[in-house]
Formats: sequence, C-alpha cells, structure tokens
Amino acid sequence: MTDDGDGPGPVQASRIGPLGALFLYSLSVALVGSGPVMLVGAVLAGAGLLIGGVLCTVLCTPLGLVIWFSTSHERENNRRLDAAGVAATAEVTSLTDWDDGESTGVVVGLRVSGPGFRTFESTWKRSHHPALRVGLRLGAVVDPADNLFRVDL
Repeated sequence: MTDDGDGPGPVQASRIGPLGALFLYSLSVALVGSGPVMLVGAVLAGAGLLIGGVLCTVLCTPLGLVIWFSTSHERENNRRLDAAGVAATAEVTSLTDWDDGESTGVVVGLRVSGPGFRTFESTWKRSHHPALRVGLRLGAVVDPADNLFRVDL
C-alpha cells in the first residue's frame, strides 16, 4: 500500500455483518473450547484423549483467539467508518491475477478520492468478481483522520 502524502498509510476494513460476526465468534468459541473439553473428557473417562487434548489446546486456542480479536477489530473499524466516514470513490486502476497455491484471486489497484482527505492509492486482494474491470468506479467510505477505508462491491 502506498500513500501520496504525509500521515498514516491507508488501511482497508472488511465489512462483517451480524451473521458473519456470529459465525466467526462461534467458531472462535468452538476452537478455544475444544482442547479443554478433550482434556476434561480424557481425565473423566480415562480415554486416550490426553495427547489430542493437549495438542488441540496448544494449536486451536491461539487460532480461536486470533479469529475473535480480528473480528472484534474489523467490527470496530466498521462502526468507526459508519460514524465518522465520508463518502468517497474508489477507481480501479489495475487488475492482477494472483495464485498462492492455496487460493486464487485478483489484486485490485485502487485510487481513492473524495472530499476532506488527500487522494491515495492502495491495493485490495480479493476473489474474482465478474464486474471488476479497470476504470470501474466503486463506492467507498473513508475516515479522513487515518485513511481507514472500506470499498463496497
């Protein structure tokens, strides 16, 4: 990501609605709780779940916490954009396919402009969408205080 002026670089927020948040928070609880549940089951039932419970606790608990805090952060960014954001336009300046071996998509170059902040450029990594093309203008919301932005497609 680049910034044409002084100040913080642009940061993109992803829209996470109530149902998406519910799913992600539920997934977090399931990941964090799975290891301790297996450990309690191993102790109470005398089953061979002890090693699995320890591994699940060590691996899944941090992952669950990362998902929880990441979701909370994105929701907070969206609340801030809804409260203090100004309407802007994000123009697609470039499209580049990417493939990292596990997933594919497109890197979208954006020029974001609007009233109350300096025009900046950023990139947006996302899945393919048939409407994306160079020159397309998309609606966006920007918090001028720190160039936090969200693109609506």
